Amino acid sequence: MSRLEVFDPAMCCSTGVCGVEVDPVLPRFAADLAWLAEQGVEVHRHNLAHEPAAFVASEVVKKAIEENGVECLPLVLVDGRVLSMGAYPTRDQLAKRTVAKPRIRLTADGPVCVPNPDGSSCC
Repeated sequence: MSRLEVFDPAMCCSTGVCGVEVDPVLPRFAADLAWLAEQGVEVHRHNLAHEPAAFVASEVVKKAIEENGVECLPLVLVDGRVLSMGAYPTRDQLAKRTVAKPRIRLTADGPVCVPNPDGSSCC
């Protein structure tokens, strides 16, 4: 299964839902990450304010920040490759790169496509 890493800009907490004005994207994205974890995806989330060492440890992230500044955050990696930069991806985008792999089940009648967890067909 895939490994997903999220490198968030500096926020007070991992969900970003504290404060007066909550960005509605943040709770949705947190729910999407929980859903991915339920599907077996290895999810790691790093906040610049709390884990700056994680940003320096990743060559991909370090290079992106050097070239684009912190405006490239959030930066989302799947298996070490950039999925998105500067915005949080949708559940559909996350699923396509992590869990939406063709799954075939053999039955007495022959092979059958098993739908993705979101109900979409992968075959």
